[in-house]
Amino acid sequence: MADASLSRKGVLEVYLGHQWSKVQVSLDEDTLTLSLEENVDKSNSNLIQPNSKTVNGGSSENANTISNETPQLPDSIAGQKRRIVVTKEEQNGLGISIKGGKENKMPILISKIFKGMAADKTEKLYVGDAILSVNGEDLRDATHDDAVKALKRAGHTVQLEVKYLREVTPYFRKASALSDIGWGTMGNESPSKPPTQAGKSCWSEKIIPLRLCYVCQNLTMPDTDQRTFELHSPDGRSSCVLRCDDPAAMANWFNAVHANVSLLAEHNVIEVNQMWLAFSRGEMGQEVKYMGWLAEQIHNEQGNPTWRPIFVAITDREFLLFEKAPITKEDWDNSLQSHALIATRLVHSGKHNSPLGNFDILTFGTRTGSRQGVEAHVFRTETQQDLSVWSRMLVQGAHSAALLVKEVNCAVRWQGRDVKLNVHYDSGFTLYEGKPVPEDRKPEIIWQFPYDRLRMSGDDGHRLLWLDFGQDGEQELDLHGSPKPLVFIVHTFLSAKISRLKLTACSQPIGRP
Repeated sequence: MADASLSRKGVLEVYLGHQWSKVQVSLDEDTLTLSLEENVDKSNSNLIQPNSKTVNGGSSENANTISNETPQLPDSIAGQKRRIVVTKEEQNGLGISIKGGKENKMPILISKIFKGMAADKTEKLYVGDAILSVNGEDLRDATHDDAVKALKRAGHTVQLEVKYLREVTPYFRKASALSDIGWGTMGNESPSKPPTQAGKSCWSEKIIPLRLCYVCQNLTMPDTDQRTFELHSPDGRSSCVLRCDDPAAMANWFNAVHANVSLLAEHNVIEVNQMWLAFSRGEMGQEVKYMGWLAEQIHNEQGNPTWRPIFVAITDREFLLFEKAPITKEDWDNSLQSHALIATRLVHSGKHNSPLGNFDILTFGTRTGSRQGVEAHVFRTETQQDLSVWSRMLVQGAHSAALLVKEVNCAVRWQGRDVKLNVHYDSGFTLYEGKPVPEDRKPEIIWQFPYDRLRMSGDDGHRLLWLDFGQDGEQELDLHGSPKPLVFIVHTFLSAKISRLKLTACSQPIGRP
């Protein structure tokens, strides 16, 4: 993967605080690093947003204000070790964020204190306090991750040994403007390096992990000039908009970032399947074939079409939609929508003009037969290659699901009798008697027709299905519910058989005339 990934460096603009700021950008195999030069003397150079995340279990939704202004300190505090007992609240953590660590050649420092939460209520902790120990566990030589883990496992009552370091406080009084980007990395803050000072300027850095990111254009910020591209975090809560000098430069940057994210996605599929294999204890279970971010077309309150990010996965049997990238088994078990792949078909795939005017939008549409009727989706991809891959994976996935499922059975009513209908991938349609029979006997067959006898079919969209077998007449079946799932499954069986015949024909040797 490393050999195929792309690297780039350059100066772009990042959208922060409703304005554009120049930023140095470095693209590596699995990260995008932003470096911003800030003037520490400017009171408005660094802003704090309420969606900054704590690292020890607290939730930004419950902390609307961040206390970063250092209050008047007692003279006795500076340079003195103090022991502070903090009692966590039920719903929240300590209510602090930390920076530093052994890998950064810095102590573990309190960088934010969230107002109204446990740490703030003690009135004895300050931004700039170095955490020396947690419940007796020495953190003076700890990495950032070690400190995060220690704080998380500290329990309900936490005893902190701290020491105030006045010399580092100016860097924390107001967080870097790059903190506006947020960016949770599976629940934690994105990695960052300590600021370095040169004269009156301070360089801050934001490292954005590319794993499971969504890279797109014209999603949240319309751009008729085609100079911007966007990155959205795996949890859908954070985003970063970057602007280039011209469309050509934007295309180069976008393609490079998109290529690295795509390479990481291949590794993500392997990891997910290994997780499922572990949970199924080595038995054949769910297998993810393809997954990634798309934009789904929805309608706003005014009824106008718009787009929203949606994470989509194609497994061996299902077509799954998520609001955020699923990480854990619990995430995978709680999809936003789940469609049977065998009852899902691709209805269109191509490009059309954007309402913005000067570029094309690449879309594909799906329709799924469900108990509620037909459920339709329109998705947008970012590249022609993405469009081709998603279209191919959907069609091939449905065909593979047909071979995997092989047959479906359903209770129906026919000519006033309760019977059972079997639709088999190989043998076609078979109607059986619905009465129970002994295990050593097969149910009586009422009628049976192969696929090539079917002339046409139709349904009323509610419960009735008609199958026309030509000279053998038309059969009306009451499915006791929406006939759409069965109609779509029959279509998939036929499509898979035709595709298989074409492949067989293409593989036959061609003789001489």
